[in-house]
Parts: sequence; structure tokens; C-alpha cells
Amino acid sequence: MRAVLRSIKQFRSASRYRGDTISNGFPKRQHFWVNTSGRAAYSLHQYADIRRCYHPSYLFSRGLHADAARVANGEVDRAGPLVEYERRIASGELVDGDICQLGTLRELQRLYDQLVQNADACQLDRYAASKKAGRSRWLWSRFIPQSSYSPVKGLYLYGGVGTGKTMLMDLFFEQLPSSWRKKRIHFHDFMLNVHSHLQKHKGVADPLEVVAGEVSDESILLCLDEFMVTDVADALILNRLFRHLFCNGAVLVSTSNRAPDKLYEGGLQRDLFLPFIDILKERCVVHEIGSSIDYRKMTSAQQGFYFVGKNLSSLVNQKFFQLIGEYRAVPQEVEVVMGRTLRVPLGANGCAYFPFEELCDRPLGAADYFGLFKKFHTLALEGVPRLGLHNRTAAYRFVTLVDVMYENRARLLCTADATPIQLFEKIVTIADAQQISPRTSSRSRKNDDSDICVDNELGFAKDRTISRLTEMNSREYLEQHAAMLAQKQQSYEECSKNALHPQ
Repeated sequence: MRAVLRSIKQFRSASRYRGDTISNGFPKRQHFWVNTSGRAAYSLHQYADIRRCYHPSYLFSRGLHADAARVANGEVDRAGPLVEYERRIASGELVDGDICQLGTLRELQRLYDQLVQNADACQLDRYAASKKAGRSRWLWSRFIPQSSYSPVKGLYLYGGVGTGKTMLMDLFFEQLPSSWRKKRIHFHDFMLNVHSHLQKHKGVADPLEVVAGEVSDESILLCLDEFMVTDVADALILNRLFRHLFCNGAVLVSTSNRAPDKLYEGGLQRDLFLPFIDILKERCVVHEIGSSIDYRKMTSAQQGFYFVGKNLSSLVNQKFFQLIGEYRAVPQEVEVVMGRTLRVPLGANGCAYFPFEELCDRPLGAADYFGLFKKFHTLALEGVPRLGLHNRTAAYRFVTLVDVMYENRARLLCTADATPIQLFEKIVTIADAQQISPRTSSRSRKNDDSDICVDNELGFAKDRTISRLTEMNSREYLEQHAAMLAQKQQSYEECSKNALHPQ
């Protein structure tokens, strides 16, 4: 393993580059490669001695690949995300990566090694851990106050959109032993579960302590994707919730587009949220992925099912009915949470149809969208408008909708007034607004003719949404979606066959 890390450090002196071309005396012919997840893109040179990423600032030496081969041949018996990454390079599943991703992998490998070494102290094994229920833990703590911080700090990864944060965290999660008390979940989904559990413990003096006990009993290692705080209800409970979780020994690994100090910036009653930032930085190593490359936009771009123009109702209807085939589309209802249901105007064969207004202009949220995509794998969305001050709330819901779709690897068929970038042109951060015109940074100008919406959270979130909309219409994403549907169909047929012919 030391040899692997040594070879990584050697990349700085591996070669010199001039402009976009490696200057090493070798021919300049190269091939471009995009991995099937659409989250990394690389260029391959004819000669294996020197390889580089598509971006000229990332260079790798041959020694890295030699050590990768040792991993693949079983000469290195260590495990973890960095070792698995090298194995995939050696086997051809992945081809190189950039220095920023490698720096993050080193942090994830460090965390993995510490967790393995301290598995007993962290009570990671579900079979060896205490079987007490959350409410029992809470009741016992009334008599004997106890605090048990984990000896291992977690990891908070943040950086620009499309830099591979989720892919790297998933790589880390996949290497963890199956017997560990662990969970990988989207932050939206996690908070929905928390609110649902709070409803069950209304009569308890401190329901957050009980919920934290239940969460940590189930999963002492939490991997939360897309940590983003926009809801005041979430902001007000996060500090107490995570204090209880960390006191129970929880270890947090999370990804975010925002640095900890920028979370919930400008939000209501943010002063009550600030203590959470302090404990987050105390219990997690904060690491920035400094890459400026959005790998999602380096997939094979194509129009996919995203159509731009006015009055395209007939087109979206035609495409929707092509997707459902011989099935008959009828209004349906899906269960959401706590007894609520969501009405689907038309649905059939895993495909749901909605006008934009019915899905984003109504008081709906992440819970409704998660409920929708538990039943449907494809959304036909008609009439996405340009977004600005006049429909800011709808813009927030649209961002959340795309996040949930991406998390569920759902397919989007939509008609819109503009391209993804143009849809969000009027939404800017305060800093961007000041560069455009000093007067537009004032929140009091509700009737500004330009319809500029100055909103820091939405201004940051739009980049992620544009990036995801781009990837969701790439060939790679749509092929993944088709493969996922084929696998589900195969599993369904096997289950049906076993039910008809039990052994």
C-alpha cells in the first residue's frame, strides 16, 4: 500500500505539458473515454508510460499502474476504496482519474483503515452491538447519563457539481463489511425519515434523543449524499439531532456542494443553526474536492427526451404513449408519508405524466417525489418554464424533483421553454447579482422588470440541477436506465416463476 501511495506522490514529476498536449517526445494521438456512470472522463494515450486526464493539469505516472496491477494480481492484500479503485484501473473498468479525486480517495482510505482498526470500539458489527431499542436506550440514559463519542472522526466532502463526490462515497460504502451497521441515504430521504419518527414519539420529553437512539441503533455509520439545508424545520433540529447521534458514537460521511460554513447561508434563524456547523467540523474531517471539471457534462451529450419549445403538448403526449406501449394510461394515486397520497394525472407501465404546474406549483416536497418514484421509473413533465423571481418557489421544487429523480436513476421526458442553462438564467447568488448590477442585490425590489431572483441557496443549487439534467439526457444515463429496467423485469419474472413452481 505504501508503494501505491508513493507512486501517487510521484505524478508531479512524471511529465511536462504544453497547452493541451503532453510534451514527452511521444506521438500526440489519443483516444477519449467516458466511464459508464457518466461521472468521469479521461483521455488515453497510445503509449502506457504516461497517461493524463482530459484536463491538462492532471498527470499520472506509470508507477501508479504498476501498483494497480499488483493489486489486481493479489500481491496487495489490503482492502478499501483506494485499493478497489486501483483494482478497477488494472481490470479496465476505470482508466485513471484526476488528482483531486485521488486526494479524496486517500481521505476515504484513511477513514476506512481507521474504522477497520477500531471496529469493536465503534460497535460497527450489528451482531456484536447492543440490541437495545431506541426508546429503551433513552429510558436507561435518564438514570445513568452517558456519552460515547466515536474514536474515529467522519468525513465531510464538498466541492463543485459533477466532480465525482457521490461516486467516490459509493465506492467507499461498497467496500465496507456487510455485517456493519451502516446506511447510505440521500439527505432529503434521511430528514423525511427523521420527521416521520418524530411523529411517533410526540409524547416523549425529548423525541429527538429517542429518534437519534433509533437511528444509531440501526446504523452507527451514516453516509449522507447531497447535504443541503434549505428548510427552516430541518435547520432548527439538526444541531440537537446530531449532538445526540455523535454522543451515541455515530460516524458521519457526507457529500455536499457547500462548505460547512456556507450551509443554510442567509436562512431564517440561522443563529440557531450555527452550533451545528461547529459540531460538524469538530466530529468530521472537512475535505474539499478542488476539481473544476464537471464530468457529467463530458458524457456523450444528446437531446434525449428533453424538448425545447412552445406548444409541444402533442409531442410529449405522443412520446408518453410510445413509452407505455399497449398499457392504458389512467389517473392513479401513490402513497407518500403519514397517510398522505399524491394524485397522478396519468400513469401506466411505470410511466407518470404531469403538467409542470401540478408537480411544482403545488405545496409538494421531497416526500411526495420520493413516493412518486417508488412506483414510477419515468416522468413525462410538460411545460417547464423559465425560472425567476415570479416562480421562485416552483424553482425550489423543480430542483428537489430533479435531485430525487437522479437519486432514483429515473428517466425524464419533458418539454421546456429553454435549455437547462437558460431555464435558470434569472436565478443568481448575491455575489453574482452585485456583478450584474448593484441594485439587483436588494431583496426589496419585488417588481424588478428583469425578474432577477437573488437567492444564495437556489443560486448554488441551480448548477447541480443543470449538470444533472445534462447527464440525464446522455446516452450513458439512458442506457443505464434501460439496463436497470431489464434487471428488474428479469427479477420479477424469476420471482413469478418461483411462486408458480415452488421447489
